Amino acid sequence: MFDLHRLRLLRELKHRGTLAAVAAALSYSPSSVSQQLSQLETEVGVPLLEPVGRRVRLTAQAQILVAHTEVILERLERAEADIAASLTDLTGTLRIASFQTAALALVPAALSLLRDEHPRLRVHVRHLEPEKSLPALQARDFDLVLAEEYPGNPNPRPAELEQEDLLDDPLHLAVPTRANTLHTDDPTAALRQLADHPWVMEPEGTAARHWAITLCRTAGFEPDVRFESTDLLLHRRLVEQEHAAAFLPDLVWNDRPPTVALRTLPHAQHTRRVFTVVRRGRSRHPAVLACRGALGRAVASRIGGQG
Repeated sequence: MFDLHRLRLLRELKHRGTLAAVAAALSYSPSSVSQQLSQLETEVGVPLLEPVGRRVRLTAQAQILVAHTEVILERLERAEADIAASLTDLTGTLRIASFQTAALALVPAALSLLRDEHPRLRVHVRHLEPEKSLPALQARDFDLVLAEEYPGNPNPRPAELEQEDLLDDPLHLAVPTRANTLHTDDPTAALRQLADHPWVMEPEGTAARHWAITLCRTAGFEPDVRFESTDLLLHRRLVEQEHAAAFLPDLVWNDRPPTVALRTLPHAQHTRRVFTVVRRGRSRHPAVLACRGALGRAVASRIGGQG
């Protein structure tokens, strides 16, 4: 029978890419990880790793082993959830990753609910954008991730992850005061009138940047992106100080009145989807259920307050 600990190391290598990354994540030395994987190769009787330059990659047989390991770990997570459900008190640690605006607008209210209802549950939150948090979820660095999906840019949906919608977050064109002379009700025409204006956008390689560039190009121009940041509060500030135009979601205002002029975006491009993601086998864990419930109530309270 194959050693489960060594199988997990092989799985970690698939998700993290290098022996050094596996060692750092698990507080081992790289030589210890390498030794354990060599022993697994002896157990299996076939090569599991092959050199590619200075790195290694998994062989076809190693990929088969990882696929079976994923099934085993999913069953173990279900067992953990069943054990937790059999207890009267919710304890342990729940590790959450969230992108910025959800972390500001939704997570604090959810944390208050969890603290009041489950005082023995320890919740750890890290600000991390979906491009990094979703792979980290697969690597078991987190138990739940808040993620976003922009119009026309669907996220990959690995079979080992489960999504649950949280809310639709409207998106707007945020216009600096001096540029707010857009005498048109047509969203595309309004966008086009900002063709020569400086813009602030998220960095290249992010889903938000791809969506924003596509939106501008569809309107017929290449935006002059002078400022780049994943910090949407900085985006908002640059618009307020009349340095740039931007695309801003409702959550960035956190229930406060907008401080800049907002214009409607073209049809089918004006809402991003916000959702939670967990690994398969983890969705019925009481801590995950409690967190998703608290986040849902945080959203409901926002909607109720706006009404």
